[in-house]
Amino acid sequence: MHKEVPWLVSLCVQERVLDPKRGAEIAYSLPESADALVYGQALLDQEITADVDLLTRLVEEAQSLAHSGAEPPPLALPPPAAKASAPADPAWLSVHPAAVPVAAGQIDFAPVESLPPDELKAFMLGVLATVQGLGASDLHLSAGAPPYIRNMRTLQFLNTTPLTAKQSERLNTCLLAPDEAEIFARKHDYDYALAMEGGRRIRVNLMLHKDGAKGTYRIVPEHIRTPAELGFKNTTVLDKLLSYHNGLVLVTGPVGAGKTTTLNSLVDQLNRTRDDHVITVEDPIEFLHLSQGCNITQRQAGHHTNSFASALKAALREDPDVIVIGELRDLETIEMAITASETGHLVIGTMHTSDATSTLNRLLDVFPPGQQSQIRAMVAQSLRGILCQRLLPAKEGGVVLAAEILVNTLAVSSMIRDGKTQGIPSALDTGKREGMISMDNSIIELWREGKITAEVARANIFNKAVRASIPGKD
Repeated sequence: MHKEVPWLVSLCVQERVLDPKRGAEIAYSLPESADALVYGQALLDQEITADVDLLTRLVEEAQSLAHSGAEPPPLALPPPAAKASAPADPAWLSVHPAAVPVAAGQIDFAPVESLPPDELKAFMLGVLATVQGLGASDLHLSAGAPPYIRNMRTLQFLNTTPLTAKQSERLNTCLLAPDEAEIFARKHDYDYALAMEGGRRIRVNLMLHKDGAKGTYRIVPEHIRTPAELGFKNTTVLDKLLSYHNGLVLVTGPVGAGKTTTLNSLVDQLNRTRDDHVITVEDPIEFLHLSQGCNITQRQAGHHTNSFASALKAALREDPDVIVIGELRDLETIEMAITASETGHLVIGTMHTSDATSTLNRLLDVFPPGQQSQIRAMVAQSLRGILCQRLLPAKEGGVVLAAEILVNTLAVSSMIRDGKTQGIPSALDTGKREGMISMDNSIIELWREGKITAEVARANIFNKAVRASIPGKD
């Protein structure tokens, strides 16, 4: 099965397009050679979704993730031929072979059902502290599955025994305040940030699925790193983008590409180098910024404001110099962000797109046809730059940043205004003097520096001519 398919199944489940079991059933019903496009067409043919725009975005993200070299998440069901011969003990291991036990040992979750509330809370905080100590990026606690972490892109078990519905429900709600527990019980989804001792923060998403409750705990890095520490090479162009007092700067990439980390790195740099009022709208607040040169006002969607759009509308009356939007996800938010960028504000936001061309297409195509010409003119005038990033497996372990940078020159502005975004790749290749670089060339540089293997480089370069310059076979 092509790696794009399980990635697309996972993304569709996250977007509530289908449930995990149905997603796996469709995957196994397709030919072995099926890719994300074939799977997406199957969803349309079976009338599981009619949202072509959403499906197109998810297909693009699945393709990008598959090309990144990361192993896809396991499907909810084993291959049909493997059902009869799969080992019976432990059953979950037979259908999730990609995950491996944690080398440092396992945690006993058996007492969870009977622990009194105070001891349960202490137990849960201890689990989170252990996960931090292991250097993991995520902890997953889900009914019907063993507790596992993601460490250097690999899934690792904390225990091989699946959590019961009661265990998962108790673990995932024991840290909630009464009003937060009420919201989760009513909405069946809840996002919040958890403050740990020592100032460490954890981003939490709670949800309900067919087997019970599930919690995903993203471990936020201890300190905000500079763009150079994150892996950006030409930081001079980033300094220039952050020096503007109006315009639009976009940070983009697939799920798990580190967009939020980069966004907060840029905010931190503004805080250290400018003397302005910065308003951020996030969901949830991950990094806490103490005002230095700037006065920083941080708001959380759903807590301090109803939505990104309502917060952005209000921000225009709150005398900001810089507005930071955690995610540009709908027409109203995007339209207001573009308007704000034209009226004397520097607006920085993120989008789930894989490169500069798809970012511009997404930004423009969300508008109805009657507004296309006007919006193209506005974006051509207000756009300052686009940072597209991807995390690739490093040769020495861990991950390394590959980044595409587009700067809005006169040539780029003309392409946007005329609706000729297909010319953006050429502008990236010829704009080195302005600090531009394409994703393919960024990956080539990482390979030449010995930071990634030739196999990883070839798997992530889409241009056949560029890929042919690296030893190996397609």
